[in-house]
Amino acid sequence: MIAHLLCILSYNFNTFVILNVYSKLTMFCTTNSLPMDLLLKQGNLKQEVESFCYQIVSESNDQKVGVLQSEDEQLQASVSKKSESELSRVKFMSNSNKIAFSKKPKRRKYDESYLSFGFTYFGNRDAPHAQCVLCKKILSNSSLAPSKLRRHLETKHAAYKDKDISFFKQHLDSPENNKPPTPKIVNTDNESATEASYNVSYHIALSGEAHTIGELLIKPCAKDVVMRMFDEQYSKKIDAVQLSNSTVARRIKDLAADIEEELVCRLKICDGFSLQLDESADVSGLAVLLVFVRYRFNKSIEEDLLLCESLQSNATGEEIFNCINSFIQKHEIEWEKCVDVCSDASRAVDGKIAKAVTLIKYVAPESTSSHCLLYRHALAVKIMPTSLKNVLDQAVQIINYIKARPHQSRLLKILCEEMGAQHTALLLNTEVRWLSRGKVLVRLFELRRELLVFMDSAFRLSDCLTNSSWLLRLAYLADIFTKLNEVNLSMQGKNVTVFTVFDKMSSLLRKLEFWASSVEEENFDCFPTLSDFLTEINSTVDKDICSAIVQHLRGLRSTLLKYFPVTNDSNAWVRNPFTVTVKPASLVARDYESLIDLTSDSQVKQNFSELSLNDFWSSLIQEYPSIARRAVRVLLPFATMHLCETGFSYYAATKTKYRKRLDAAPHMRIRLSNIAPNIKRICDKKTQKHCSH
Repeated sequence: MIAHLLCILSYNFNTFVILNVYSKLTMFCTTNSLPMDLLLKQGNLKQEVESFCYQIVSESNDQKVGVLQSEDEQLQASVSKKSESELSRVKFMSNSNKIAFSKKPKRRKYDESYLSFGFTYFGNRDAPHAQCVLCKKILSNSSLAPSKLRRHLETKHAAYKDKDISFFKQHLDSPENNKPPTPKIVNTDNESATEASYNVSYHIALSGEAHTIGELLIKPCAKDVVMRMFDEQYSKKIDAVQLSNSTVARRIKDLAADIEEELVCRLKICDGFSLQLDESADVSGLAVLLVFVRYRFNKSIEEDLLLCESLQSNATGEEIFNCINSFIQKHEIEWEKCVDVCSDASRAVDGKIAKAVTLIKYVAPESTSSHCLLYRHALAVKIMPTSLKNVLDQAVQIINYIKARPHQSRLLKILCEEMGAQHTALLLNTEVRWLSRGKVLVRLFELRRELLVFMDSAFRLSDCLTNSSWLLRLAYLADIFTKLNEVNLSMQGKNVTVFTVFDKMSSLLRKLEFWASSVEEENFDCFPTLSDFLTEINSTVDKDICSAIVQHLRGLRSTLLKYFPVTNDSNAWVRNPFTVTVKPASLVARDYESLIDLTSDSQVKQNFSELSLNDFWSSLIQEYPSIARRAVRVLLPFATMHLCETGFSYYAATKTKYRKRLDAAPHMRIRLSNIAPNIKRICDKKTQKHCSH
């Protein structure tokens, strides 16, 4: 230790100071009756001697106090001749008698002369790893020292220790070394293990599976695959990837936080956004609020989950508004940018959602509110004549008679298999799911023969299956609800605009008028199930049935006109700007002039035929900012509540009765977001790169 100390002092003090330290150190050992050789064996005496030595140095020069290097660094300093660079970590602090050790790791540089030891660099040139050109083994940055590189060459490749640098350079430039790196030389340090853990956790959240699947299934399977494809040595490296229950939960929260941070940054720079909100109860009885946001980002209009929160107390309109307002204010998002709020509450309904929408419009004066067009469509199709309504109710009762009894369902399945039926089970009807009605009636009509054999004569509705008049009405209901379901499905999905919905409804209104006129002429080709049944029984439709069908079709058309009134669309120029020949009333002169310039551009006209309406107007923000921003503002409002309905379906599948205590908000952020998390950025924020942190 004394030799190490004198070596350090020789670089920073003159000979007089060194002799002074040595003489006083000798006196210290004599006074304590200790030989210097024992100083290295007793840790407490070693610390005492070090403090004594630095006290002497401080008295000799009160401007300098040495900071000891580690023994590895002193060894490196003795090997290298570049004393100034190798002793760069020896720092001096003024007016201090304490010994301080530097915590910042040293990043060694690669030197071309290291190739003489058979080593090249791997990774970042500023802080590279050492890679052997012979065995491809990768060493850490701290191994970039001539002594350590020479030791590897002499111990691992003793046959090549006398080769000159030209041999290793030729070996480095060989075709085998120019091939892409194989999985055998991947970096398996803590940083790579942490990134792998985040990637697996991201996929677990996307799938909605339990957190324990990482450690119980994914990790063992990954080890088995690597062991079979490579060998056991590389299979053991997968143990460094931490996938425990708590670790995956932390990873998912970090991923959700990164997505939320990116979304908030986008909302702060966007010109405007619209909201879509709904509330429902989960399996544990909590009231869950889902809010989606639509905004313009880059050259497209994006849709994303704004928040998923559980309302702990009363699920009132004030609580819903306070939850949304708290998120907006916390992230400093401007309420003035909100242009529309879509919900399932109509203007005539006074409920908690309607009240929350009213409060939002109060803080965002320029915002409008809209009623989900899918809800309007579902409400409109419920109205029908009494004769058809009775047939629908009786059909539901027949289905419930079978589905409510598991024994009956099993027997029906056996019978259908023996008779070679196309289906083996009936479908259950539910009023909550509007699309189920058409499928339920079609399935019931297709299994009418099997049900006729299966039904007990004691059941009061068994005679309906032999009544041709009842079956004709059932066939018509199956056809009309199938067509209505197709229209409903066409209005669902992402990036659906009000123009898309009203185009679909306009088409449906024209079809209803055509169907009614065809039935009046006793032409049933537009209803395939009814037409095939008439051919099968070789019969015609009674006038009462025709009258009921026509009444239903015309009544349905009038009801749809009530829920979807035809108005003068002042924003028709947004739908197709190239058909505008007169200045729209909603545009000022300057905007109309910009619209003329836009429609006169042949390249823009070509883009209009290739891009969707949202992407078309978003791509013109830079070239035609005024008119493009007005068009985007028209396209921002949500037309349907499809995202909320889909979100609650994902929520119910994630938070099941076996996971009642789960905080599903981070999972919903990941599953319902279009933003991919930046795992590299998340890992860089961690101060300690441990695979379980």
